[in-house]
Amino acid sequence: MNIGEASERSGLPSKTIRYYEDIGLVRPERGGNGYRDYATSDIHKLRFLQKSRGLGFSVEECRQLLALYEDKSRASADVKDMTQAKLSEIDRKIVALTELRRTLEHLVHACHGNDRPDCPILEELSEDRRA
Repeated sequence: MNIGEASERSGLPSKTIRYYEDIGLVRPERGGNGYRDYATSDIHKLRFLQKSRGLGFSVEECRQLLALYEDKSRASADVKDMTQAKLSEIDRKIVALTELRRTLEHLVHACHGNDRPDCPILEELSEDRRA
């Protein structure tokens, strides 16, 4: 199938599919005319990549997951370890975002938001805490 049909069946834009090909994540056959010829297995890989990316895995992590998926002698512990590491990374980001939210919420409540020029938000941003 051509890239348009592969895009439709995988749910990925053609540009993304070409990128995945450029970096070696998928390798469609080439027809006599030089056009890409995607197989059902390529569509499966593209969907796998789409789901992996949707869960926050980086392109390199997706490469590792795909290699583990294709390795029938893999240990499921390897996959679990990767996923646990991603979960820990997400937990760290949640903690950081929660703290960021608290700080911004405090600043919003500190500012009167009126016609006067004084603004605690700008004062906080301009403070030099290195001194």
